[in-house]
Parts: sequence; structure tokens; C-alpha cells
Amino acid sequence: MIVATAGHIDHGKSTLVKSLSGIDTDRLPEEKARGISIDLGFAYWNPPDAPQIGFVDVPGHERFVRNMLAGVCGIDFVMLVVAADDGVMPQTVEHLNIIDLLGVTAGIAVVTKTDRVDPERVAAVIESTRALLAPTSLSAIEVVAASANTGEGVAHLREVLARASRNLRSRDTAGRQLRYAVDRAFTIAGSGTVVTGTVFNHAIRVGDRVTVTPRGVSVRVRGIQKNGVPGDFASAGERCAINLAGASLDEVGRGDWIVAPPLHAPTERMDARLSILVAEERALGHWTPVRLHLGTAEVIARVSIRRGESIEPGTSKVVQLLLDRPIAALQGDRFILRDQSATRTIGGGTIVDPFAPRPRRRDPLRGERLEALAISDPLAALSRLLDCSPAGVDLAKFGCAFNLTEARRQEILVAADAILVTKDPDIAFRRTAIEALRANILATLKVFHTDQPRSLGLGLRELRARAASALDEKTFLALLRTLTDAKKLTVTGSIATLAGHQATANSVDDVMWQKLKPLLDAMQFKPEPAETLAITAGLKKAIVEEFLHRKAKSGEVFRVSSNRFYPRATFARLAALAQVVADASADQMFTAAQYRDQVGVNRMLAIEILESLDRIGITQRLGDKRKIRKDFATILGPIPGSTPQ
Repeated sequence: MIVATAGHIDHGKSTLVKSLSGIDTDRLPEEKARGISIDLGFAYWNPPDAPQIGFVDVPGHERFVRNMLAGVCGIDFVMLVVAADDGVMPQTVEHLNIIDLLGVTAGIAVVTKTDRVDPERVAAVIESTRALLAPTSLSAIEVVAASANTGEGVAHLREVLARASRNLRSRDTAGRQLRYAVDRAFTIAGSGTVVTGTVFNHAIRVGDRVTVTPRGVSVRVRGIQKNGVPGDFASAGERCAINLAGASLDEVGRGDWIVAPPLHAPTERMDARLSILVAEERALGHWTPVRLHLGTAEVIARVSIRRGESIEPGTSKVVQLLLDRPIAALQGDRFILRDQSATRTIGGGTIVDPFAPRPRRRDPLRGERLEALAISDPLAALSRLLDCSPAGVDLAKFGCAFNLTEARRQEILVAADAILVTKDPDIAFRRTAIEALRANILATLKVFHTDQPRSLGLGLRELRARAASALDEKTFLALLRTLTDAKKLTVTGSIATLAGHQATANSVDDVMWQKLKPLLDAMQFKPEPAETLAITAGLKKAIVEEFLHRKAKSGEVFRVSSNRFYPRATFARLAALAQVVADASADQMFTAAQYRDQVGVNRMLAIEILESLDRIGITQRLGDKRKIRKDFATILGPIPGSTPQ
């Protein structure tokens, strides 16, 4: 069990820990000289009939609240100390507010230095302490009197601590991955870098390959010590020191986490439920700069609230936190906010979405998704999230946010009656939602074939816009593959057609195509305008233009300007030449001039061809250059006569 002290400076926290454990937690020369705690101190006590207790002794001075905050993350039990002579003081109140905001419910309040005052004063301080605790998460804890100097009450305090240690429920580690919060880092001659901290989830073992996040440093666990005794592992809820191989002292420190590699996911934007202390004098406004304390990290952040709104003292609201540097955070993590000058605690709360997207004005379902993510049970959260995510749920990101192993993610996926449509990213949908999307795609194609029986089929972009506009391109294409595998439809290049559909024959169109196609083929890469084609074929210009535009909709020809067209096979060859030019460059980038020289057309036509390739997603313009975005064969089909790769 991990016990943290809390309370005002010079109220006897360190002395009380020493009387319980026999260890002086003030280790720094300055602490010895000044007689006050400056940084975190650590001690251990082994009750005769209970699990070991680790003490984190925090400084009580207002200037060192940042150190106090690093010490109280991940604790099981708090020992709030109030001196009988001083009574409740400012840091008593601030420390208690912090403990309350962190959601700690187990603890004991100790009125110390009872040998310095009369019994009436002790009784009065006990009552004022109870009144202070009443509105907090610690309202039910016991308030006792003790003196480290005389030993009064210390035996009873030991009994309370030992009982709490025996009754402490072990942290749930099933389906979780390692998280270890670093609160101190130093070097030892002959050993190298050593860190101390608390195991939040799962366990850490000698030989494990882990990651320092958010820095992204891969390290190996060389050794583990608990209370100075070497061991093979440390479990969730235990403090330990870890000797790391592969990290220098400037690559790990307070504020970092040591995690299983899949949990390395730095974030600078988080959605959170924020509560403001009732003692605040004014409402918290949009874009207020604050100091965010999460785990052992401290970082400057801005609070983004819906425009025109604020958070009144004593109330809470969902906000977005934008940080000035990346940190590691997961769903359910507790945090504290202090003012930018670090003079007072403003409030605190819980992370809802550690990987929040940029807010969009028109996203009516975002509120529902945040409500789903706020649910602590991952199965219930995923089940509700699937119902309000028409674009699907990124299961890998969800699993990271909730700290789930891959096996646990799969269990939850099955339990929620959902399946993956794509991999990397792993986009999941409820089975019924996938069936509805498939049915809508098929129904949309059926309507299209009914309305335009002479068309070969519907373009993939148009089909996605009509039948599945919420899906991104990759997810949509993956869904189409399930329909092609089931032989419900066929995809030729960028055209989708219901299985068995045959475009209605049209003798007039057939005759016109027999006249125009040889002319288009003969022009190769230098197509004549439709007006010239019409004259050559002995047809009316308006009829030829209307016909070619219809052919462009079906994907049989491609328009590169208002009145110039290429047959599909010729356009595929033009796309292949773009790949040739890109492959000839070390950075896979090419200019319009390089493409013009390769194809042998004028500059204007080369640009029109490339812009057409941009539109259908084969190339992408980046400044004055372009790169190949997709293999042309996946959109246009292979070049006739070539061997498919």
C-alpha cells in the first residue's frame, strides 16, 4: 500500500513518518539545514501481519506544491497531518483540495504535536479538521490525535495503517499493460541510470524491453529494487527503483512514464471533465493559460471551452486541453490545474479522450462520443461508442486510451458484436451497421442502374458520396472488397457495377463509338478537341460532346479539359509514365516539365493531364512538384496487353 502525507509546512509530516518507519525522509543537505522538506521523501514499513507500506512524504511549503503533486499520483491512502498548535492552515486546505480532486477516498487525518497544547485545543482542532473534511472525498475517514515526540497515538495509527493495508484491494491488472510513473532519476556509479516511481498497471520484470514516453526512448530493465532489496519484478500498486539500460540521465526524468511499447502515444490535445474549486473567486474563461499536473508531469496548457462559455466556481464541464508539449495520458487519468504563476490550485478532473481531435463546428455526435468515452468500463464504453460513430471506431486507438492488451481488445470486440473492416488503422463497426452499409451500397447501385441503364456503372467516389459518406476512402474500399468477394458487385478500375448488370445496348451509341474510338486511339497522347473529332467523323459537334461526356461518366474515356478526351487505355499509359518519371527521381517527386518531356506533349496539355490524375487520386501536387499517391492500376486497371504485377 502506498501512503502519501499531506498538510501544511512544519506540521510534523516527516517526523510522523520517521516515528512509524524509523526512516528520515529528508535526504537533501538543504532539507537538513533548513529543517523543512523540499522534495519528495520515501520510506517503508513492514507491519508484522500486513503487506508492506510505502510512504511518500511530500513537502508542505506552498513553493513546493509541484513536488507534492508528483508524489500523490497513484497513491492508495493519504495521511493528512494538522498540527494542534497551528490548526488548519492554507496548505492544509490546498493539499486537501488536491487529494479530493484526485478522487482519493481512503486515509486518516492526524492531529499532531498534541504535547504542545492542552486537551481543549486538541479537541477544537479535531473538530475543525472534521468540518474541513466533510465536503470532500475523505469525509468518512477517522481523525486521530498523535505526538511523535511522546509516542501518544502512534500505536493506534500503526493499527489503522496495517488494517488498511490488509484490506486494500489489489489493482486490476487483467488485460492491462505496464505503466510506471517516474518521480526521480539519477545515476549510480557502475550501474548507470536509475529511476524511482510507482507501478500503476500490470507489472515490470527484469529483462523487459519497455519505452520511456513521451520521449520515445527504448530501454531494457536491468534491475529492480523494492525498499533497497533486489527483486525480479514489481506489481501494480508498488513503488520500486529500476535500473535502466539504454537511457542516459538526460533521456528520462520526472514527468515521464515507463510503459509497454504499444502505450507510447504522446498527446498534446485532450478532452477532459474539469471541475473548478468552489473557493475560486471568478469563472474560468476560454483559453485561460494554466499549469497541468498529470502523473508526475507538469506542463503549460490552455483550456478550450465552447465559445462564449465559462466554468463557474463549484461546477464542472467538458473542456479541451491544449498543451505546449506532448505528455503521456490515458482515459481516466486524474489531473490538477493550477494558475499559470503556480500560486494556487484552480481545479482538476479526469481525462475523457486523451487523443482528442480538433473540434469541428458541425459534429452533432461528438458529445455522445465523449459520453461514451467517459465510461470507465471498456466494454460498455466501446458498445456505446459504436452506436454513435458512423465512421467506425479506431480499435487500436481505443485500446491504447483504455490501456488494453491486444487479446483484451479482441475479447471486447467480440462481446460488442463488432468486427474489423480495415487493418492499420483497425476500424471496427457493429455487425448490424456493416450490414446496413452494404445494403445501402447495393441499393444505391440498383437505383443508378435503373436510372441510367446504358451506363457501365457508378464511379467509386460518387458511390461513396451517395451511399457511405461518413466513411473514409480506405474503409469504404475495404467494405467494397467484402461485397466483391461475396460476388454482389464488381469493380473495374474506378467503376462499380452490380453483379450481373449489363449496360443496355444502344445501336446509335454503338455506331458513334465505332467511328470515334479509332480516331481517339490514333491520336495517342495528343487528342484533338471534340469539334475536330466531330468534323473528322462527319457528326454534329453537340452530339459528339454530349456522347463523350456520357462516356466520361461511365469511365470509358477521361476528360482532361473542357473538350479533350482520352480512352481509358491511353489514360492508363499516361498514368504509367508518371510513375516512370517519379521512379527516376531519388525523392520520388517530379515536375510538370519532367512529365512533359517524358510524354512528348506541350506544357499546357501536360499540366491538364496531371491535374486530371490529381483529381482521381493517382498523383498529388506538393508545391511545384508531384508524387505518386496510388498505383494507377487500382483505379484505371492494367494497361491492355501488360502483365499484371
